[in-house]
Amino acid sequence: MTQPRTVIEGAYVATVDIAGTEYTSGHVVIDGREIVAVGAGPAPDWATADASRQVTRIDGTGHLLTPGLINTHHHLYQWLTRGLAQDAILFDWLTALYPTWSRITADTVGAGALGGMAVGALSGCTTMGDHHYVFPRGSGDILGSIVAAADDLGVRLHATRGSMDLGASQGGLPPDFAVETTADALQASADAVARFHDPEREAMVKIAIAPCSPFSVTADLLRESAVLARSLGVRLHTHGSETVEEDAFCLERFGRTPTEYLDDLGWLGDDVWMAHCVHLDERAIARFAATGTGVAHCPSSNARLAAGIAPVPQLLAAGVPVGLGVDGSASNESGQLGTEIRMSVLVNRLRAGADGMSGRSGLHLATMGGARVLGRDRELGSIEVGKLADLALWKIDGVEHAGIVDPVAALTLGAQPPLTLLLVDGRAVVRDGELVRVAEREVARGVATAVETLLGA
Repeated sequence: MTQPRTVIEGAYVATVDIAGTEYTSGHVVIDGREIVAVGAGPAPDWATADASRQVTRIDGTGHLLTPGLINTHHHLYQWLTRGLAQDAILFDWLTALYPTWSRITADTVGAGALGGMAVGALSGCTTMGDHHYVFPRGSGDILGSIVAAADDLGVRLHATRGSMDLGASQGGLPPDFAVETTADALQASADAVARFHDPEREAMVKIAIAPCSPFSVTADLLRESAVLARSLGVRLHTHGSETVEEDAFCLERFGRTPTEYLDDLGWLGDDVWMAHCVHLDERAIARFAATGTGVAHCPSSNARLAAGIAPVPQLLAAGVPVGLGVDGSASNESGQLGTEIRMSVLVNRLRAGADGMSGRSGLHLATMGGARVLGRDRELGSIEVGKLADLALWKIDGVEHAGIVDPVAALTLGAQPPLTLLLVDGRAVVRDGELVRVAEREVARGVATAVETLLGA
């Protein structure tokens, strides 16, 4: 069967390939799910001359075309608890919210996940990374509800089967009702991989194994999770070096920094990515670089919780893979990945100076950087022939951006432009600023009902 073809012409194309190639007025041709041509000027004649093929032509004049954005760290269930504990640091924020999270169910999480991912898609995000680690007894098929929400919306999902087994009675931060046994967590992780993980390059759903953090997980669970993930051929994810309090916890309890502790347990490698990494010293950065360990940079959440500014310019200079993350929407009430590009550029200039991070570096974090962090840089993250057609077409000729000298700056330094089109696997998820496959009003109503159910329980 001949695949449908989509031809986009006339847009400013930022490919984010290894050379940083850009076309002032370029074209992209898509056959089915794959990019088959990229270049300057109009599309070649062959792209529209095949009478046997359904061809959709899109006029990209007045637009910026980029790869779809990749969110490397989120907690979608937290979409249900936005606006709470507004002025707390991380440990106090977690302590305040654990009792509420103990009441989540598959139904409420599914509604919240759909809302959180819908906002992400409307901000240009085509791949969502979610770290879920709270599984109350009797809560139902929570992970299944997140996978179903991504399928309904039409986005790629990098879900994790997270876990906590170090309760307060054992010296951990989470209350005992929020943790599982080590054995149960490992079995559930293996089951999640068997049920949902797709190893193929075109996969819409992949699973990683993700014990939550050094202050909520035992060394046994960390060590055995690493062994399990590698035996199953999936990636590993956790939080690391997020706050000074976490550093103090690890030094007091283990006599090691978070990086040293995780390294001892087999948690550095090119199949691992860690969220935040705000408090990394030069030695830790060197270990991340030597092992290929990735970082999910979450600037808005780090600011919201006063955690600090991650040393992203130093990480990039060392060759560490770095992507962007929204983080839990209870610690970043926006939920938009597109705005994290600008935030990452601005906060890192506060730390490293005006030339510490360019706008294009921020775009790279959100696209190729994220693809590399998730182990998908061969198929996602840039606009190149042979890659999957995950693309964002941003309108930059409206009142907010018209006349801007650099179209890329409209996205990386300006207000987030409206989305004319978001393609995932070559299929439209957003068109003219509206979700294509789900009704926004119904999504919003579902979120409001779920919040009312959760907070009223």
